[in-house]
Amino acid sequence: MAIRAIRVMGDGVLNKKCKEVKSVNDRTQVLIDDMIDTMREANGVGLAAPQVGVLKRIVVIEIEPENIYVLINPVILEQDGEQEGYEGCLSVPGKSGIVKRPNHVVVKAFDRDMNEYTLEGEGLMARAICHECAHLEGELYVDLVEGELMDNEELERMYEEDEEE
Repeated sequence: MAIRAIRVMGDGVLNKKCKEVKSVNDRTQVLIDDMIDTMREANGVGLAAPQVGVLKRIVVIEIEPENIYVLINPVILEQDGEQEGYEGCLSVPGKSGIVKRPNHVVVKAFDRDMNEYTLEGEGLMARAICHECAHLEGELYVDLVEGELMDNEELERMYEEDEEE
């Protein structure tokens, strides 16, 4: 498989809505594998197709090692609760910001073989589903950030100082 270039904020492809996937062919399977490899190489927990320059409704998520979810044409059916925390994005390298997201979501999607399924997520999984699905609508998390974006190095120093106290 291949590592693809991750598009960064300012690249117009990230602001466009994605097209529905009608069927999965060999090229789509290669794209999915490349997305997984790219996400892992960048130490991410999720990646949406537009982040590698492809305007298709495809998302990959891996919260726990070797437990990969492929979501094709995802639709969030339910969301409730609330969580607030720092969020980052492979398309906004080196930055994080505080974002409110639902704490619980249920999403309907198709797997890489176009079998429909539902996925329920809480906490980080719910955050990842919402974050990646927003990419498919041309939205970035920076539009939801409360306050200022922070450099990740600055954030790490804050955490280290908190641990020392």
